[in-house]
Amino acid sequence: MTFSWRRRRSGRGGDGKSEVFKGINQDMELTIPTHFRCPISLDLMKDPVTLSTGITYDRESIEKWIDAGNITCPVTNQVLRNFDQIPNHSIRKMIQDWCVENKSCGVERIPTPRIPITPYEVTDIRSRIVAAARVGDARKCQELVGKIKDLAKESERNRRCIVGNGIGSALADSFESFARFSVDAHVNLLKEILAAFTWTFPLDEEGISKLKSAVSLRCMVWFLKSENDLSSRQNAICVLKELISADQACVDGLMGIQDIEETLFHTVKVPICPKATKASLVIIYNMIKSSKEKSGEIALKFIRMGLIHLILEILVDGDKSVCEKALGVMDSICSLEEGRENAYENALTVPLLVKKILRVSDTATEFSISSLCKLCLGENESALVEAMQLGAFQKLLVVLQIGSGERTKEKVTELLKLMNLCRDKVDCVDASMGFKYIKRSN
Repeated sequence: MTFSWRRRRSGRGGDGKSEVFKGINQDMELTIPTHFRCPISLDLMKDPVTLSTGITYDRESIEKWIDAGNITCPVTNQVLRNFDQIPNHSIRKMIQDWCVENKSCGVERIPTPRIPITPYEVTDIRSRIVAAARVGDARKCQELVGKIKDLAKESERNRRCIVGNGIGSALADSFESFARFSVDAHVNLLKEILAAFTWTFPLDEEGISKLKSAVSLRCMVWFLKSENDLSSRQNAICVLKELISADQACVDGLMGIQDIEETLFHTVKVPICPKATKASLVIIYNMIKSSKEKSGEIALKFIRMGLIHLILEILVDGDKSVCEKALGVMDSICSLEEGRENAYENALTVPLLVKKILRVSDTATEFSISSLCKLCLGENESALVEAMQLGAFQKLLVVLQIGSGERTKEKVTELLKLMNLCRDKVDCVDASMGFKYIKRSN
């Protein structure tokens, strides 16, 4: 049995990345043998593998099937005795020959696939990396890190296998060992390991413990300060963000590093890329939050450096994700008296906070309302009146109607009560509007 298949003209439809056939005329029809097609995707197989049931599939398709939790053969419905995938070299060679025969029709020959890495091979490389680090063999260690990097580039399957078999903890151990010895002497190796961390998260507990050590943190901050190496700066800030997300205790370690506030502030002020800016804001948010629970000294440093002005600049034209994180930092700053004073001194603060309500995302709305609540509560009636003049009253009513979290509802209700008291001072608010739905405070 064969399938007749009519090729659309190149450049129409699809992204072109997964297509094997190119340059075939619109009216040309090819007949593809059924046994060359994957039973799951019905596409021409690029890497045919055979299961224990004897049925051949394209490796990518059957891996997705198994990764989804299925334990049966899609064609026979038999329970698989094992999940071994044996390369079917005969079928692959036949497919390649068929491609060559149809070269004149624009069919490209499918390249011979590389054999995927196995967990055993990853474990072996991991052990060798650890051994090289213990004896201080930087050359051997860099060679192995390069090998891991090349294998990961070959396929997504390789990358998952490498990450899933604990290569991250071995890299973390090596990073700490060579950073402890000398950053300057091993800068290239440390740079390679740092780049590898960007795709090996999440790390296991052992890897996290190595990376959050004072030695490792100082080394990453050292790279973050490297003005002429944007790639390493980006990698360093992204790894620090992942590290903090995995273990909040890392914040304390960062806060103990000299000039960390200035370094992070500079990373936001002179952006490397959107990803690095977002990572920096996440770290700053966590540091301010942790600082408030203690002396508040670091939070005040950020405020006095002009972080509020920087955040407002980001809010003017930042994308959704950046705005969410910037608003989170603003909300954290507004928890401090000096932060509120500095925020209100900037003419853009209240207008931007009101503007972001219902404009970006639910998260951004919650942060905006929380910040406004902190600015307007107390004796700062001018901030409340300004917010009302900018349409905050109407927006807050909509927030109540469409629903939000309990804490946000409480803040909205409190703001509306305060606005009710000031409604006679603002022309844009209808004084006849009722407030019967607002719960009375006990």
